[in-house]
Amino acid sequence: MNQDDAEQIHRTSLRILDEIGVRLEHEEVVERLLRAGAVAGSGAGEVRIPPRMVEDCLATVPSRVSLADRNGGEILLSTASPPVFWTNPGLNILEGTEVREVTSRDLGSIARLSDHLSNIDGVMGMAMTDVEPWHRDFVGVRVIAESCRKHVRALCFTPQGMEALAEMKQVFPGNWLSMGFTAHGPLRWTYLALEIFRKSSGHGIPTTINGEPMAGVTGPVSLPGSAVVGNAEILSGIIVNQVLEPGRPMIYNLGLAHTFDMKYATAVTGGPENALLAHASAEMGRFYNIPSSSWVSTDSLFDDPQASAEKMFGFQTHMASGVNLIWGIGQLESEKTISLAQMVIDDEMIDYVRRYQDAFEVNEEALRFALIKEVGIGGSFLDSEDTLENFRKELWMPSLFNRRVRAADSRPLEEVARCRANETTHGDAEPKIAPDELAELMRIETTFRRKIGG
Repeated sequence: MNQDDAEQIHRTSLRILDEIGVRLEHEEVVERLLRAGAVAGSGAGEVRIPPRMVEDCLATVPSRVSLADRNGGEILLSTASPPVFWTNPGLNILEGTEVREVTSRDLGSIARLSDHLSNIDGVMGMAMTDVEPWHRDFVGVRVIAESCRKHVRALCFTPQGMEALAEMKQVFPGNWLSMGFTAHGPLRWTYLALEIFRKSSGHGIPTTINGEPMAGVTGPVSLPGSAVVGNAEILSGIIVNQVLEPGRPMIYNLGLAHTFDMKYATAVTGGPENALLAHASAEMGRFYNIPSSSWVSTDSLFDDPQASAEKMFGFQTHMASGVNLIWGIGQLESEKTISLAQMVIDDEMIDYVRRYQDAFEVNEEALRFALIKEVGIGGSFLDSEDTLENFRKELWMPSLFNRRVRAADSRPLEEVARCRANETTHGDAEPKIAPDELAELMRIETTFRRKIGG
């Protein structure tokens, strides 16, 4: 794709929104959009959005999104910024060859490990089996905040839980917490998504708007056809949020799109088409001047060679495409499962790709002609001062991948990664939150547990 292709997808999306429309399953949101210039469609909750309204709402979206951590750091996402990386949501955790449902203790371990992996910038919530479903959003945020100081990407389970998240956001400075939601395609936003958008409005919470067409199922089997459906869904989600809160920071995410395996009837998340759709996400983000997002996933069930092959390809292609926010660290089984060992492997692979992308600059100093002349024919550069002073700068040094010769204690990569993850999480006893901050999060959690019930 290029910007001419992006223009064509944009024009077709405008036709979809203007001539077909979208279904918004929320009466108040529909009324707000109708007052803002939308036109009632033929079915219940259906609205058509004129091109001028699309352009007006896009004009209110900031071109940069601030994402803070709790170390006082801030990342400003823009279409020109290098990528940041988040973990993934999910249901299960893989330990060796055994899979079980994630608990709050597991989420704490994921967050603690993330604090020690230099290429992870944010931690996503998960569906913890030991917490009631309607409490999982705010309890998850508290568990992550207790366990690491990196940015928190909350999962949203209920509108009341969103109210709790809005209160929790005030406990620490900056946008240390963000959220997101996905269209239930094709061309449909559910009441839950829209009510969460409504409840979260007015707080300046950065929000990722996901289009998730599945080529051949909820989108046309052609990738451009699915991309245009997903783009129309994302535009409608952006419009809803800008009507509810003009100027709300948005992240554009077409990179969540899937394809469908016609043989096994499964969603494909680690195929080459997923990388092409991530490229489309980056290109459309640049077209709208909104930071873009995607996920790097694998269809593998284990932290095995398939997972590494699919994810290494994903990291390289997504980063080369210019995606600004990439999530899926540790992800296996098409987002269902996370592995601490895979988190460690993914962190190493990102480091590897970043070194490749840094490339090298050809200039007089780098060419080292004088040094080559000094060493001469048949000499060695190994004992030169230049090598000693510069090898760490010039040569990438792995922290996990093996470069040693075979020995009696040599182990496969996933086993080494598993041990590294266990040592890191079990050896981390440092508190990540002050007692008064934890007390405030617990007060909010207790209040909303009682309010919501269950």
